[in-house]
Formats: sequence, C-alpha cells, structure tokens
Amino acid sequence: MQPLQPDMFAPECPSSVTPFRIGDKWGGMVVLCLEGGPRRFSELRVPLRTVSPKVLTETLRSLERDGMITRRAYDEIPPRVEYAITELGRTLLAPIEACREWAARHLPELMAARDAFDRSASAEHAEHDDRDQGDRGREHGDPRALGGVEGGGVVHELSLRSEAGTSAGTAR
Repeated sequence: MQPLQPDMFAPECPSSVTPFRIGDKWGGMVVLCLEGGPRRFSELRVPLRTVSPKVLTETLRSLERDGMITRRAYDEIPPRVEYAITELGRTLLAPIEACREWAARHLPELMAARDAFDRSASAEHAEHDDRDQGDRGREHGDPRALGGVEGGGVVHELSLRSEAGTSAGTAR
C-alpha cells in the first residue's frame, strides 16, 4: 500500500469553505421542506419539530449564506418572513435523494455495524474499568480485585449478560 501524500488535497480548495451543510443533521431536511415552495419559519417547524428554534435559525442562516436558500421579509403587520430554495439549492436535491436511497438500502447494515461497535466498545470499557478497579482494590487488599467469577469481575458480568441476551452497556 502506498503512503498517503501530504499534498493529496489541493490547498487552493480547502474543505472548510465547501457548502456540505446538507450532511449536518438539519440542512438537507430544510432543503427538502422548501422543495415545493416558500415556507415560513413556523411551517418549517412542523416536520422539523425536534429541532430547537435556535438551531433551525442557525441552519437557515448557514444555508442562506451559502446561497442555497433566500430569506424574504415582508413589510407587513404582523411581520412575515419566508424562506425559499434557490436554483443553486435545487442542485442539492439529487445528491440528497441519492443519500436517502443509499440509507434505505444500507440502513440495516449500518445499524448492525453500530451495534457491534457499541457492544465491543462497552465490553472494552468495562474491562478497562474492572482493571482500573482491580488495581485500586489490590492496593487496598480488596478480595474482589481479582476480577474472576467469585469476585464478580467483568468476565462473569459479561457472561451473565450474554446468557440473558443483553449487551454490556446498552439499554434495551
């Protein structure tokens, strides 16, 4: 395998300025909400009900800054503001759809990989915690510090959890 080159990414194209905010939690969803036409903030809140007003405002500003959406304030009482997708923003619809299709096809694999990682990480943390506790226990003469089945150590705990059908560190 070839080593990675230090100049593999062109310095004149820094990734920090690319508008890939559609990869954040809310940007792509906002773009999809605006696909059918302009919407008010309160209308966007309906399908995006779990996002805080502050985060939605930040997301809208970021998308506006990048030219993906426009914000239009009407001189009315009460004040009215609408957000609309731009032509540049519409170019994001195809990549968003591709991501949605990918997720629909591969979500079970993705979730299985996450579960496996979490189980492994939980077991690893439990083992390290037990070792750390064992070190402290040995220092103070604690008989459970040996960590075996008799001492109630991590090996015993993990085998009991395995027999019970639960994974270490995860609530079901």
